Amino acid sequence: MTVHLTRAHPLLATDPGRQAFLLLRSLFSVAPIAFGLDKFANLLTDWPAYLAPWIDDLVPGTAQQAMYAVGVVEVLAGVVVAVAPRFGGWLVAAWLGGIIVDLLTIPGFYDVALRDFGLLVAAVALARLAVRYAPGRDVRTRS
Repeated sequence: MTVHLTRAHPLLATDPGRQAFLLLRSLFSVAPIAFGLDKFANLLTDWPAYLAPWIDDLVPGTAQQAMYAVGVVEVLAGVVVAVAPRFGGWLVAAWLGGIIVDLLTIPGFYDVALRDFGLLVAAVALARLAVRYAPGRDVRTRS
C-alpha cells in the first residue's frame, strides 16, 4: 500500500512566504499573551511606568489597574492571531499604533516606540501573508 501525501506538514514548509507567515504568526500569538500576562505580575518591568500621564488621567483607577485592562486586551489579541491571523494581524498592528502614540508622549521612551513601530510593520506583514497562507485557504487556487 502506498500513501501519497498531497500537502506537506505546515511546520515543514519549504515556501519562504509560508515560513515567514508561520514565524510571524507564532511571534504574534505568543508575545502578546506573554506580555499581557506579565501586566499582572510586573516581572519583566514596571508596566505602569509605560502609561503616559495624560492617558492615566483619562482612564478610571490607577495606572496598574489600567495595565490589567491592557493585559487582558493583549492576551485576547494573541489568541485572535492564533485563531484568525488575517484579522489578528491588523488588530495587533492597531494596538501597537496606540502603544506608539502613548510612548511618544513620554520623554525617554522614543527607543521603545521605534521598536514597536518595527513590530507594527511586522504585524501588517503577518496580516498580508495570512491572506495567502492562513489555514483553510487552498494556496493552489490563489494567484
